Amino acid sequence: MILSLKHDAVADTTKAILEILLRYRRALYPKAQYQYLPQLRQISRLVETGDKIILTLPAFPCKSPNTDKVLGPLPDMAERMSLRFLKQLCDEIEKVYAPGARVLICSDGHVFGDLIGVSDDTINDYTAALIDMIKAEQILCIDIFQLCHVYPDADFEVQREMLVEKWARPIPELREEVISIEHQNKLYCGITRFLVEDVCLSSKSMSKSALQRLSKERALGVMQRSEAWGNLIAQYHPRTVRLSIHPQPPGSAKLGIMLLNAADTWVTPWHSVFVDKGNSKLLMKHREAKEICNLVIENGQPSHYILPNATHC
Repeated sequence: MILSLKHDAVADTTKAILEILLRYRRALYPKAQYQYLPQLRQISRLVETGDKIILTLPAFPCKSPNTDKVLGPLPDMAERMSLRFLKQLCDEIEKVYAPGARVLICSDGHVFGDLIGVSDDTINDYTAALIDMIKAEQILCIDIFQLCHVYPDADFEVQREMLVEKWARPIPELREEVISIEHQNKLYCGITRFLVEDVCLSSKSMSKSALQRLSKERALGVMQRSEAWGNLIAQYHPRTVRLSIHPQPPGSAKLGIMLLNAADTWVTPWHSVFVDKGNSKLLMKHREAKEICNLVIENGQPSHYILPNATHC
């Protein structure tokens, strides 16, 4: 009887934690039936032992180099509000599970910076500013994990080579999946679209067809390294609940999660600007926001946009 009661308590707590996460889910097929068995297993094994819930989230790589999308290369209100959301998520979990939760941001800028046209120095500046922002916000439940924590003695190029060599699948194998598996094709098309928009900044002399070809090849590289990064994270941090900023298909080991509202489910805080419309707050492309909103400067830096007469966030 005691074992049965304990099992029931674990199941109830596991379900309560999952329900919190599902409030913010990003599903690839919103109308499909999701059973979330991987997430239930990931959560329950932590609840059974009374351990803190660790949420691993590959995210916050760097800002897009495209200023039609973003204000600049450093974190701004889009990141700040995302960090506050993650803290809120941990707070909500602690209300139903006393040991609480932490978020491990697995910052992946150095994983594929060369493929998206962002230098390692720019990525370093972004990450340093992000860490400063976490400290300034006094958020104690968020940690940062990077490739340099695994390969501390190697330069960034060598780190990427070592990641691919040990943890990645061959590009031809991924190319076949993009053709034959629908959710892989959706991810590939989404990444290609972002790259076409961003790579064009440094490839203005390139024809549209050549730009498309380059972006498609780089998209496969981004997918390869992102998957490798996920494999590495799973090995180094096995007892965690795996999250993703990308929409996920049914049965995925990762749960897609939306950090902030946006009209496009593929938009992230580092591909957009934060807009305060008073009764709603969302992410938008910079070129769209500046047409209808006023720019807010904080500490001498562009921060976000606000609609005229809207309450400041």
